[in-house]
Amino acid sequence: MSQYYDMGDETLWNPSTGASRLFLRQVAVFEEELSLPSGIGPMEADECQIDPAVLGVFANALLARHRQTHHAVVRALSEGFVLTLLALAERADIEVHWESPRPTPAAELRDTQIPVTACSPVGEKQGAWGVELHRKVQELDRSMAR
Repeated sequence: MSQYYDMGDETLWNPSTGASRLFLRQVAVFEEELSLPSGIGPMEADECQIDPAVLGVFANALLARHRQTHHAVVRALSEGFVLTLLALAERADIEVHWESPRPTPAAELRDTQIPVTACSPVGEKQGAWGVELHRKVQELDRSMAR
């Protein structure tokens, strides 16, 4: 069995039921973490509709949160979901802001691990981090059935 993630008449993703169930549970977790709706509608009769405007806001907030997280475990736990959601957003032709619009002041950092490791995108590494994350999204996109 599989399920369909549609935007209008276009199917953006057709994962197995198990992968879809896991993804939807993570959607709920990150909607709560970000205090934002995802734009991914309820799964009914193995289909759900995606609102691209709402998904765009959610995807960019998720990416910003992921970028600002300097905790290695939090980053590792969330990266798979982030990659999957961003691949879905790109399929919906949503503009994703890969580059940080401004440096994050230390006072605004969330989930900081001491010591901050090399996995943290800071300073000049920020641009390279966005490029590498985008490469991973594109790689995952090739594995996501339509």
